[in-house]
Amino acid sequence: MPLKSYISSISHLRTLNQSVIIDIFKYILAISVLCWFTVRGNERLGYNWQWFQIPHFLFSLENGSFTAGPLLRGLIITLKITGISLVSALLTGLAAALLRLSKSLSGNILAFLYIEIIRNTPLLIQLFFIYFVISPILGISRFASAVIALSLFEGAYISEILRGGILSIDKGQWEAAYSLGLKSVHIYRKIILPQAVRRILPPLTGQAISLIKDSALVSTIAIYDLTMEGRIIISETYLTFEIWFTIALIYLILTVTISLFVKKMEKQLNIGY
Repeated sequence: MPLKSYISSISHLRTLNQSVIIDIFKYILAISVLCWFTVRGNERLGYNWQWFQIPHFLFSLENGSFTAGPLLRGLIITLKITGISLVSALLTGLAAALLRLSKSLSGNILAFLYIEIIRNTPLLIQLFFIYFVISPILGISRFASAVIALSLFEGAYISEILRGGILSIDKGQWEAAYSLGLKSVHIYRKIILPQAVRRILPPLTGQAISLIKDSALVSTIAIYDLTMEGRIIISETYLTFEIWFTIALIYLILTVTISLFVKKMEKQLNIGY
């Protein structure tokens, strides 16, 4: 390895280590401040914290066998809804983005109406409309109604993210592809989308995180997700703060995990560029 490259690598590692140390320090400081506010609030509120009961609602070990608690069962439902909705939202968003970029007037109008209507109405209203109006007509289950509502809602935002990423690709790429005689399908699949993915990963990550948080609304149509299970536990035990803080922590772990995974994937995609 040349000396210049070796020195550059050492300098990069030092900068990276300093950044990690600073991030850890910020995290510890934020946790300390949060704990201080919690303790002070507890003193003024006079609330009797019962954190020792929380593990029972997550899981239990009886005779060496693992049994999922209500919060863990709700988390599994949340992950199922989020995973299916994310894939559906990506496909819906891609279809809407391609229609907006196509030369078809009817396709443009259809995609424009879909995006504007969905983005300018509350998700909760859309969820109620699909479940109480569309579902009885088509015989759709609660789970399917929730997935459809979340997919359509997030797909409208993803559509604009994808469209912006595609439009950001230099026109010379299109001209070179057309000059080679490639069809539009191959141009998108082999040239445009691979380049656009690197640019749209950060905003797409934000939408995935929003989807996880928005999935809590499915509890309003009696789907026993994480939020719904938490409400049931609170109504039975009155452990309001403990349960809500635990649920918030679970959502935080999910979103942070996705962020870290996407950052790593983004670094891999940017190697060589």
